[in-house]
Parts: sequence; C-alpha cells; structure tokens
Amino acid sequence: MTRILTAFISVFILATTSISDASAQMEDPISWEINLYEGANEGEVQVVYHASLDACWHIYSQFLATDDGPIATAFYTDAGEVIAGVEECTPHIEYDPNFLMDLKFFDEEVYWKATIKLANISSPDTLRGSLLYMVCNATMCLPPTDIYYKLALSDIKPSSELPDLCPPSKQVCKEGDSDSSSDEKEGEGLLLIFLMGFGLGLAALFTPCVFPLIPMTVSFFTKTSKTKAAGIKNAIIYGFFIIFIYTALGLSLTAVFGVDIMNVISTDPYFNVGLFLLLVIFGVSFLGFFEIALPQSWANKADAASDKGGLIGIFFMAATLAIVSFSCTGPLIGGALAGAATGSYAAPTAVMLGFSIALALPFMFFSAFPGYLNSLPTAGGWLNTVKVVLGLIEIGFAFKFLSNADLVLQLGLLPREIFIGIWIILSLVLAIYLFGFIRFPHDSKGAKIGTTRKVLGMIFLLFGGYMVPGLWGGPVNLISGFPPPVFYSLYAHDEGYVDAHYTDYDEAMAAAIESGKPLLLDFTGWACVNCRKMEEQVWPDERVAKILHEDVILVSLYVDDRTEIPESQWRTEEYGGKEFHIRTIGKKWSYLQASQFNRNAQPYYVLVDHKGNQIGGSAGYNPDADVFLEYLNDALTKF
Repeated sequence: MTRILTAFISVFILATTSISDASAQMEDPISWEINLYEGANEGEVQVVYHASLDACWHIYSQFLATDDGPIATAFYTDAGEVIAGVEECTPHIEYDPNFLMDLKFFDEEVYWKATIKLANISSPDTLRGSLLYMVCNATMCLPPTDIYYKLALSDIKPSSELPDLCPPSKQVCKEGDSDSSSDEKEGEGLLLIFLMGFGLGLAALFTPCVFPLIPMTVSFFTKTSKTKAAGIKNAIIYGFFIIFIYTALGLSLTAVFGVDIMNVISTDPYFNVGLFLLLVIFGVSFLGFFEIALPQSWANKADAASDKGGLIGIFFMAATLAIVSFSCTGPLIGGALAGAATGSYAAPTAVMLGFSIALALPFMFFSAFPGYLNSLPTAGGWLNTVKVVLGLIEIGFAFKFLSNADLVLQLGLLPREIFIGIWIILSLVLAIYLFGFIRFPHDSKGAKIGTTRKVLGMIFLLFGGYMVPGLWGGPVNLISGFPPPVFYSLYAHDEGYVDAHYTDYDEAMAAAIESGKPLLLDFTGWACVNCRKMEEQVWPDERVAKILHEDVILVSLYVDDRTEIPESQWRTEEYGGKEFHIRTIGKKWSYLQASQFNRNAQPYYVLVDHKGNQIGGSAGYNPDADVFLEYLNDALTKF
C-alpha cells in the first residue's frame, strides 16, 4: 500500500545517468527576472518574480503538503522574514519520480507576485530580499538555491505593464527530452495500480461474505429471466452496476477529502500511524474476533428496493451485495485506496475499477455459462481460512505504515531488525495456523487439513526462515523496500553494508592523510532517491564494499543539509556566473562540488588525493555495480 505495496505498485522507473568524465558540465536550467511595479494602493509596490526554465525542468510551488520531499519555493524580506500572501497560479500536480510522490510544480515559465508596503522597507530607496527554490527534471534535482536581490525604488514600472501571471502553456518538452515519456510512465503506473486492485478483488471473491453469493445470484438470474439471453443480459447489467458502485465509492472518497489528502496520507507520519491502527483493526476483524459491518437497516432497505425489478431492481441487488459483503471487502478496499494514495483522481479510480471488475466477472461469467458452477468448490470452512490468512497478511503490511512514520520522525521505535522480526513471527503464525495447530473463533472444530493448506503453510514457514538472516544484517532481497533501510538498525553492519563514517570534508581528509588512502567524495542529499539506490543496490556488492571499506576513506557530503554554520563563517562566493551565499552546511558542500568539479547534480562521486586534486574521472547514478567498480578500480590505479 505507497508505501505498503511498493514492490507491486512501483509506479515509475527513473532514467539512469552513466559514468561521466572530468569535463562534466554544471546544470543551469533556470533564469530569473525580478521587477518592481506600482501597487494597487498608496504606499505599496508589487514585486514580480519571473522564472524561465529549460525544457522538462520544473520548480516547486510554495505550498507543498509535506516537508519530506523537495524544498518549496519561498520568498523573504531583507530581515529574513517570509513574505506572506505571495500570489501564484494553479500548479501542476503530478507524480515526481525523484521523491516518489505527487507534488505541486510549475514548468516552462512561472510568475509570482508579492505586495510590499513601503513603510516596511528599511531603506528609503532600495528594496532588498531573497528567494529560495529547487529545480528538478525526471532524473535529477539540483541543490536548493538562494537568490538575493536589490531593487531600486526609482525603477518602478507602471501597473499597466504588469505581465500575465498565468501565461498559457507552451508545451516545450519535446519528444526525446528527459520528461518525454512521463505520460507513458504514468499510464504504466496506473496499469500497475489497476492490477493491484484486480488482485485484491480476486482475494475478496474467496471470502465467506462473497463466495457463497455467486451461485445464489446466478441461480436467481437464470430462474427469474424468461429466456437464457435475458438472464445473461441481466447478469451483465448486474456486473456493471457492481463496477459502477465500487468505482463511484473510490471517487467519492477522493472528492470528499480532496486529492491532496491522498498525498498527505501517503507521506504524513501521523496519517501513517492512523492507517497502521486502521489496518490492524481490519486485520483483527478478519481473524474473527469481531466484525465490521454497515448498519443492517441499509441492507434491508437495499434488498427491499431490489424487488422492484428492472434496472432499478438490479442496481439495488448490486448495492445489497456491496453492503452485505462489506465486512470482508471493506478492509481490502481500505488497503487498495491506501495503496493508490498518489494525490489524483486517476489512481483511486484505477484501483477501484480493477477491484470491482475482479468482483463482477464471476457473476457475469457463470450467468453466461451456468454449467461451470458445478466446478466451483462448495462453501465451507476453507473460506474462513482464506479470510484469516488475508487478515494476518494485512496486519503485516500495516507495520509498513508504522515504519514510514517512525522513519520520518526518527523515533527509532521500529528499526530494521524489529520490523523483520515481526514479519517472521507473522509468517510462523500463518504456518502454524495452516498446519492446524491453532484455531481462530470462526474456524470449524476438527476440520481436516488438506494438501493445499499444508503446501501454503510450508511456503510461509520457508518465507519466515528466509527472513531470519535479516535479523543480523543479511540480505533479504525478496522484501526489499518494505523494511526500513539497512542504516536504520539496532547495530552497525560491518559486512556488506557500507556506511560513510564521515560527513565533513576536513575531518575525512585528515583521516585520509593519516591512513595514506585516497578520499572518495560522495556528493549526496537527504532527499536524493537515486543516492539511496546507489547505497542500497551498488555499495553492498562485495567487490565494491571491499574497496569502500579497505582502500578509500569515504565521506558523504549532503548538499541539502539546512543546518546553519556559525555566522562568522558566512560568506558569498561566485562560480559560473552564480552567487553562492554560504550560510548552511549544504551550501558549503554545494559550492565545493560546483567550484572544484564543475558539477551540481547528485549523486556524484569523485576520488581526490591528499591535496584535494581529482584522480581519474567521476561517477554518477548507475545501478550497475560493475560500472561503478570499473570507475573505482581505474581511479585507484591512477592514485
């Protein structure tokens, strides 16, 4: 679910960048123009910020739903106070592959307008201020950047010359540019979300609330229809009404709470805790300790309305199914909508469409071919077994939401080993249950344990055993993406996993000189997804890890670290026609990367000697461990 079913609904695959050479160029995809205009009222001026972006680059809105993604654009006075009420147009809301969430952004050309009272200006003839922004394309983000400006009040332009703050889109991202396949990727993502919903719909079919209704409903249509063709037609209409009701439910929930709330649900730690509790409650209800059901009066009214016949009657028959089966379908619907929490109407529509189609198809198929009903297994205790298995699996998935919240808040409550341990326990409970050693409230006493249950129990037993090495830092690639990252652990992992022991250049250089080893600079970012992929997919390769542990001193320099350095160290530098106002740790490393290596994208790797001189080439994001290994060996040979 975004993050519980990430392995199944991974929506986009980022394009990769290859090993680069020493002549790598600085990215500079944005230009700014800031002008003063007459204010609407006496004693006011209007500041218009105009950003022009290269094709397929975008800049973020001021109003982002979470602080766990990119830097929102912000505007400040010369005193460092945020300028309130800055106007902006309606931003795009789309999936951003750099941050794995839907975000508000602008592309091509964007204007902001701030109204400033002259009485608040400290200088009588000059308006000073600054702005903070971040730009990305489909494969990379540049570090957060500050722009400081000074405008002469004598240069105020008449208000009649104010530009259109919301110019029409020019569609400048052409085929072959870095974002040209975004529509195709979005379509692929919606297909995967649809398939997730379809799978959950199939699971709902094999529950005690739904499965027994299939022969009953098919029998009703075949017996009450005057002809076989009429029975098939009515069953098909019934199926379409099921699809309509469930899809409308997903759209209604999104419309009531808004598309932004889905993004908040997928990123906000407190919503994640709420979803964890909700899914645990749903899972426990599946185990039979209590039932979650809609009011019986709703079912009675819907059932009574179904007696009217015709299309209205068929519609209320479908509504009756939805209400009666809610105790089984509700938990799966909740999980499906959580999994589709991407901040748009398309995702919940796709997941509920898939869910309802899977639910409706058997009713339509067996109405058309009633002879095949005889091939269905009879209802019995095995349906409750399916329900219990689904409940325990849902409880396991719920812990991913709790893990999301814990990671964001950095509470240390659910480190990697505890998370894996919980999944091992749940797998063992599933195996023991399927072998018949424990029973839940609705299980039949003395029920025979069939071959299917034994095989499934053995699968869960093996799965639990497979995860055991993960308790000591071993690889568990089958569940990659579900547990917390390797570095979020109870103890340090010396084998396989590589942790940069230094995050300060001077300290790392001193260690390199003392050890006689070269220094490997890792220009990275807290919000850099590709950086995490390199650390989790490439660095653990035993050949790469051996070099990073034994042959180099590794330092990770976070260019988006907003921690302020002492004011006595503040300075302004210029490189490549751009000013770097160095007031934070991140800006310090960002300037180092730009000025020394003419590069400003991350991840970026370069080996230097004890004088800080570059050795060999450089490396960027490439998930192929052999490519990174080739770079390291080449640079070490030159050292």
